[in-house]
Amino acid sequence: MVHPAAADTLIDEEDFDRNERLPYWADLWPSAIALARRVAMMDLSGKRVMELGCGLGLPSIAALSRGAAVLSTDHYRAALDFAVYNARANLGASLGRELETLHLDWRTPPDDLAPFDLVLAADVLYDKMNVAPLVDLVPKLLTHDGQLLLADPRRDYAGRFLEAMEQRGFEKSAESVTVEIMLYRLQR
Repeated sequence: MVHPAAADTLIDEEDFDRNERLPYWADLWPSAIALARRVAMMDLSGKRVMELGCGLGLPSIAALSRGAAVLSTDHYRAALDFAVYNARANLGASLGRELETLHLDWRTPPDDLAPFDLVLAADVLYDKMNVAPLVDLVPKLLTHDGQLLLADPRRDYAGRFLEAMEQRGFEKSAESVTVEIMLYRLQR
């Protein structure tokens, strides 16, 4: 996986002052690795998959390799460029399809996002300001029987998100995939 040499050099002071955005996308996080490993074991032929906060794109690449049509999303355009590059470098043209991308702010999603069979997210609940937008967005993204797979390193805000999703009628299952990482499956 290709990534920037030093994420710190990507910090945009104005962007940080405006809404405290940091380039977390530029690192390959353990949650993304754990989620990609799980996705790589799934048959996703003919499924529509979206990754939220794709960063370098590892879970998206795993889904693409397993037969899914994948839309990778991130709030940073540079992340999307790296995700596409990494998909091409790892999968080449052998699949006959490309990784699709969308620059996405969870607070203002486009109205025409088609429902997805599976939504992926790895370590996206590191900040309180991500909880409410994600709680509002996920139900809009999933088909009636769709699922969210969330990999998280046991962050406090993940618990708040999971509680809010259960209040919205989602059922949760959880498993520890490493000492640090929990994998949650949510569905209606």
